[in-house]
Amino acid sequence: MKFKQTLLLAALTLAANGVAIADKPVVDAKLKAQVDKIIALSFLPGENQDLSRLKQDETLQTCNQYRDNVPEKMAAAIMEREAKAIKYPADGKLMGDWKTGEKYYKMGFAYRIGTVEPDKADKDRGGNCYACHSADPKEVAFGTIGPGLTGYGKLRGSGDDIVKYTYEKIYNAQAYNACSQMPRLGHNGILTPEKIAHITAFLVSPDSPVNK
Repeated sequence: MKFKQTLLLAALTLAANGVAIADKPVVDAKLKAQVDKIIALSFLPGENQDLSRLKQDETLQTCNQYRDNVPEKMAAAIMEREAKAIKYPADGKLMGDWKTGEKYYKMGFAYRIGTVEPDKADKDRGGNCYACHSADPKEVAFGTIGPGLTGYGKLRGSGDDIVKYTYEKIYNAQAYNACSQMPRLGHNGILTPEKIAHITAFLVSPDSPVNK
């Protein structure tokens, strides 16, 4: 069974490495369905299993079908749809407290299944942002999948336009880049609007260690 799964996954990879022609998807639908079924079998119902992650909405399905290289009109439609779904804090403030934002920037639960120390038992979710981005220059453990954010506010300023952009990019990056690899942290309920406002402050505030 494992050998068959490996073959199907390898086949999907080969099929998906093609080049998009006009508006035609590059992933074979039947092959994708087979692989999706096999992946689903690896998630069993029970405690700490988030089966909702196996369900792809229209945006993810389109990006996957086109290997993140969707036609221009589709990309525009995706960004418009995702932007309309952005929600904001009840008090309307997009800049929270940078110290609280630092906590949620560091906190690593995010999309993980289960808990890993030092996560709290109540699973208060953070963004696990250091997995992909640098920030505080004193932090030496960070990923490089995403761009470095050290000096973010110092380079960009702290005007209303930058605050709004930063908040929205964290909430749903696909409102700005149709097939962004960044998780839709607000859209998918990983971070609340209030937590995102705090993280925005951590990145933008002149008092934050990110900008020292």
